[in-house]
Amino acid sequence: MNYHLFVPLAAAEQQAPSSVWFFVQLLALGVVFYFLLIRPQQKQAKEKAALIAAVKTGDKVVMSSGIHGIVANVKESTVLVKVADNVKLEFDKGAIAAVVKASSES
Repeated sequence: MNYHLFVPLAAAEQQAPSSVWFFVQLLALGVVFYFLLIRPQQKQAKEKAALIAAVKTGDKVVMSSGIHGIVANVKESTVLVKVADNVKLEFDKGAIAAVVKASSES
């Protein structure tokens, strides 16, 4: 008898479940990446956008470079930060890392 004719049929039957299992694992990996990497990053980006939009004159801020100062003027895409007496620096709004103390909390 020729048994070698039945071997490819048996191999084809075994590959169907393993390929389905591969796609299930791939989908599970995608879900894990979404909840561990993508979603927290989107949440952090929204929080930073809200922080930048809420900055107003008189707020104490920390810039991404580590410079601490008080917002002297808010423009469309930049802020003027007073870092010392008679010293004002202009930064892009995206360079604001944190608002230390809002002016209304004095």
